[in-house]
Amino acid sequence: MPSFDQLTTLRVGGPADNYREVSTEQEFIDTIRECDEAAEPLLVLGGGSNVVVADEGFGGVVVRDVRSGVAVESQDACGGASFSAVAGTAWDDLVVHAVNNDWVGLEALSGIPGTVGAAPVQNIGAYGQEVAGAIAAVRVWNRVAGRVETFAASTLSFGYRTSRLKQSMRADCALAGAPWYPSPAYVVLSVSFQVRLASLSVPIAYGELARTLGVEVGARVPQSEVRAAVLELRGRKGMLLDDPAAPDFDRWSAGSFFTNPIVAADVAASLPADAPRYPVRSALPLTTTAPSLGRIRDDVIKTSAAWLIEHAGFGRGFGLFGDESPARLSTKHTLAITNRGGASAQDVINLARHVRAGVKDAFGITLEPEPVLVGLAL
Repeated sequence: MPSFDQLTTLRVGGPADNYREVSTEQEFIDTIRECDEAAEPLLVLGGGSNVVVADEGFGGVVVRDVRSGVAVESQDACGGASFSAVAGTAWDDLVVHAVNNDWVGLEALSGIPGTVGAAPVQNIGAYGQEVAGAIAAVRVWNRVAGRVETFAASTLSFGYRTSRLKQSMRADCALAGAPWYPSPAYVVLSVSFQVRLASLSVPIAYGELARTLGVEVGARVPQSEVRAAVLELRGRKGMLLDDPAAPDFDRWSAGSFFTNPIVAADVAASLPADAPRYPVRSALPLTTTAPSLGRIRDDVIKTSAAWLIEHAGFGRGFGLFGDESPARLSTKHTLAITNRGGASAQDVINLARHVRAGVKDAFGITLEPEPVLVGLAL
């Protein structure tokens, strides 16, 4: 029986009592359907990079889609490229495929751990790109209706690190049978993409990436250079999968542990002048590979969770018990909680609670966790 300290990038968590790997779509669907009919809890596990499971483990069914593959549906200079990938495909493998084929719009998402199936659920994003900008449709198993359905991107309510898929996990969602947590009511089977064909990237939208590339924001550069720069940036921050040949505890994490908070405009105005402030756009159907293209809202502002953490007094490498702490903030940046080699899930949660409370006390803002917490709560 595997355990979650073997199945996740944070390397904590107890046993997966009923772990299954599926290698066909029908096997995937049948496993989910049988689980739901028996009213067994279900955890669909991708790369294990965005989940923290309790030390007691998970007593329900854990299913991992081990399929992999990319299919080109059409490709021409006028219409761009249409392609799809099955849910179990490693996300970065798809990005490599896209960059090598001049498919524009995924290059800044290089190096993100996880699978294609998880990408639309979380609406993964980095360095000025969001996957929502490249998605045409998502094919799912609808656990409520008991059938395969295809959702157009315009119906998926994409937002900052959220989507209709992710929202279906919430206890207060209006779907029959809720809560479906810790897996969505709509389980991703495959994702279809529509992008432009070009050797140059989309305009660089993120200042740090532009500086690394030595260009101005808005410039377009070869996609391969964007990928290399993003991998360099992620490597500096420990935000890549660990290399067994050269272990780095800063990579033993679930990525960013907290999302950047979106706060009311008056709350943002009360923050110190040097606190980062980013515009928030309304949800609209996304038809290009730019970041979210909805109108800029004037009632809310996004700020930086890392800035709040640091200015609440928690520096890089902070741990509840100093340098001997089994769980500590990354020594490379403060947004990742890392396992220093012997942490438990409870160690991780205790640190997260402490940091969250400190930010709340300092700024009145409650940070929200980015990974899925299974059997745990802040």
